[in-house]
Amino acid sequence: MDLKDCLKKMEQAGRLSHVATPVDAVHELSGVAAKLDGGKALIFDHVKGYDYPVSTGMWWNRENVAPIFDTPADQLSGLFAQAVASLRQNPVAPETVENAPAQAVIMPEADLGKIPVPTHALLDGGPYFSNCVIIAKDPDTGVRNTSIHRLMVTGKNRLGLLMDMGRHLRDYYERAEARNEPLEITINNGVHPAYFVAATTPSSAAPIDVDELAVASYLLKEPARLCRSRTVAVEGIADAQMILEAEILPHVREPEGPFGEVSGYYAARADRWVVHVKAITMQKNPIIHMLHPGREVWNGQGLGIEANLFQTISKQVKGLKKVYMTHGGSHYHIVLQMDPPNNGMAKNAIMAAFAAFSDLQMVTVVNSDVNIYDAEDVERAMVTRCDPAKDIVIIPNAFGHELNPIVENNMASKMGFDCTCPVPKPAAYTRVSFQDVNLSDYEIL
Repeated sequence: MDLKDCLKKMEQAGRLSHVATPVDAVHELSGVAAKLDGGKALIFDHVKGYDYPVSTGMWWNRENVAPIFDTPADQLSGLFAQAVASLRQNPVAPETVENAPAQAVIMPEADLGKIPVPTHALLDGGPYFSNCVIIAKDPDTGVRNTSIHRLMVTGKNRLGLLMDMGRHLRDYYERAEARNEPLEITINNGVHPAYFVAATTPSSAAPIDVDELAVASYLLKEPARLCRSRTVAVEGIADAQMILEAEILPHVREPEGPFGEVSGYYAARADRWVVHVKAITMQKNPIIHMLHPGREVWNGQGLGIEANLFQTISKQVKGLKKVYMTHGGSHYHIVLQMDPPNNGMAKNAIMAAFAAFSDLQMVTVVNSDVNIYDAEDVERAMVTRCDPAKDIVIIPNAFGHELNPIVENNMASKMGFDCTCPVPKPAAYTRVSFQDVNLSDYEIL
């Protein structure tokens, strides 16, 4: 399946709406999306001045994504966990195909001005690609890396790029730059969400010598499909809506930003890396795909990160039931649901979570009788089961995510809350319960 097939499945499931009124790509498109954030996914059928529609909102909630994978929404995280586990068990390598749909149309001259790239937030420095899957190859080993980075359009064939500290793409680039060489990449827009899951797999699950595309193969139930590029020695995704063949230039930095980031704040403008676009190919009648900053990021990244954290933490501590990356935490806070067999193990789980995903700032652990998706229920556990004198774990001066404004020089303190009952569970922690009834048996006026 490609993106168009995914949108059809969502529409058949009642999870897609069309915006028929023409919208401006500068602020208006994202303004409409912001009003509908969290609901059905959207297709903007008419973007003023452009020939292609734009879709967003796929990851606004799990119910939108579930039909694509023919999986109940509450089982998506488990499915993604199995896909991540396949990297260590029976990884399925991608295959290279001919006559790729993504290369059906070749733009005579690369011109990003012909693509409806939205300017999202009011203070953004320009139009931004927010969810393109970037593929690169290790300069020394040739192993592929798949990742997602923000890209600001700065010219007809030029983009500004942010590469976070510690990311594999940055490692590749720095070794290429040391040789005075560009790093060749493909930038793939409008892909099946299986590729998004692969691209957001944390490095703790996919080390630098592992090709994450096996995650996509597992979810697609067939080898991920790639195609040879025309101008660079890196493959593109054969069923993408559009492929930009490009290179990250060595020793060149230009202003990029601001951008409304995952933290909910603007990332500052600064001199950052520069991408030169060499060629653009696309499907016939492509649909451009964007990630609306905010809930889409938390859900899209959260599902994959939850899956990896469950796999990693459950190997170190017993009793883990579920992992949830909260929306209010902006991908910096997770809630762990577990029934520790021994006192102190919830604190071990907190430390294991921080080690598995360095972006985290806060971890909350609750028992299985607490609904981790209900903020009120979690808060109740915090105020009745967490003794601040002995149940709060503080880790000073740990490595953090540079886009979080509390982080300075990649360092910040982190905090964990053990909100689990003592073992064995005292009678005082018995939850109030009521008789279960079927409301359809009652006449309620």
